[in-house]
Amino acid sequence: MLARRLVTSRAAAWVGALVCTFAPSMIAHAAGHPNIVSQFLVPLIIWRTLELRVPGRAVRNGLLLGGLLIWQAFINLEILFMTAVGLGVFCAVLGLVRRKRHRGETVAFLRGLTVAAVLAIAVLAYPLSVQFFGPQSYQGLAESVRGFGADLGSFTAYSTHSVAGRTTQPLLLAQNPSEQNAFFGWGLVVLFFGLILWLRRSAAVLTLGALAVLFAAMSLGPSIHLDGADTGVPGIWAFLHHLPVLNSAVPTRWAMAIAPVVGIVLALGCQRAADLVRTQPHTRGPIRIAMITAVAMALVPIVPTRLASVPMEPVPDFVTSGQWQRYVDDQHTMVTLPLPDGSYPAPLRWSAYTGLDLRIAGAYALLPTQNPQDPSDHTAAFAPPWRPTSGLMASIRQGNPTPEVTDARREMTLADLRYWKAGVVVLTPQTRDVEMLRTMSDLLGFRPTWTGGVWMWDVRDLVDDPDAVLTAEASS
Repeated sequence: MLARRLVTSRAAAWVGALVCTFAPSMIAHAAGHPNIVSQFLVPLIIWRTLELRVPGRAVRNGLLLGGLLIWQAFINLEILFMTAVGLGVFCAVLGLVRRKRHRGETVAFLRGLTVAAVLAIAVLAYPLSVQFFGPQSYQGLAESVRGFGADLGSFTAYSTHSVAGRTTQPLLLAQNPSEQNAFFGWGLVVLFFGLILWLRRSAAVLTLGALAVLFAAMSLGPSIHLDGADTGVPGIWAFLHHLPVLNSAVPTRWAMAIAPVVGIVLALGCQRAADLVRTQPHTRGPIRIAMITAVAMALVPIVPTRLASVPMEPVPDFVTSGQWQRYVDDQHTMVTLPLPDGSYPAPLRWSAYTGLDLRIAGAYALLPTQNPQDPSDHTAAFAPPWRPTSGLMASIRQGNPTPEVTDARREMTLADLRYWKAGVVVLTPQTRDVEMLRTMSDLLGFRPTWTGGVWMWDVRDLVDDPDAVLTAEASS
């Protein structure tokens, strides 16, 4: 897109594209958020949005853009939203600047945008209504997540995934390794603003610079932090995070939207240098040396290191062979020990392996909070409601002592199994599996069967029989 639409120098296009693709934020999210780093449609959306201004092609251009918006909506709405905000601000500013000289472009742009909006709304109306108003919809993120802001010091720091990054200091400036959304380093920050100053005669470049500052300000969250300390100074997000839609955005991720802005400005800067070399041959040497040195000093420190990886545990034969189908149906689920969440996601892969036919208890997903003390609380939770048995197994797996099994605990376990509509309980070989096996056997009153690479307890009779009771006598 850069080479075909914005610059003529292939080298300049490569520099900008590499910055967009391998920005520290992209590498950080690559470890766990494939839907966030799958941004291959973003340059196409930018291109087709700018093409809306071509007169006489409103329907064609609008349909193409609308199709891209629909496609991106099913990949990641957060990236689509940030792209729309950036393009909206950029096009609005440029439209005002050029309104007298290019009035026909404005009319063509609005016509094409209308076509794109009609198509996108028509196709996305139902899925978006389910997302925002359906039975599993939520209204905003929890306050703790809405406060996830980028540390002001992170913009000039280096990510743990960069060659210049240290292993500990960057993690003090981010909520977790995946949320290292800024971390451009001093060299790139200085080069970016230096290019804005050098190319200041271009209204588009100045608008891009302002857009980067706006995204940076939004990413700081409700309260600005510097080097890990809360300054007490409110950010602009403090006035935005209660608004609908915005209350579902993680503020620190607005810093991700700066990367394509930086890439585009860098490409334009390299193109300007190439033009000077061509038009002023006597300055060829100094210009080339200066530009190559500046780009190298800015980009070499943020070159990504190899992502750490570990082999994934294979899906057990109990799942791949279809044995689970004897126990799981429309009225029963599989309960894994421990239940799946962000720290133990393996059972989610099992369900995905079966095309989601395997119904499991638990999840790692955004779900509406179920708070008995506050029924009006519909903010998002990252897991289903806590249950005593799931909490017990998670605690054992984390290395905590195994508590005494009492009749009260057995009653809670039976209530949990009925809540989950359990048909079978399974445990795979893992950390502290012996402790979990003994505890679950004591709770249920019988030992499991080893089959298909899992320990399996058939609990259908316990769950389906309303008179079933787990007692110490049964356990003995």
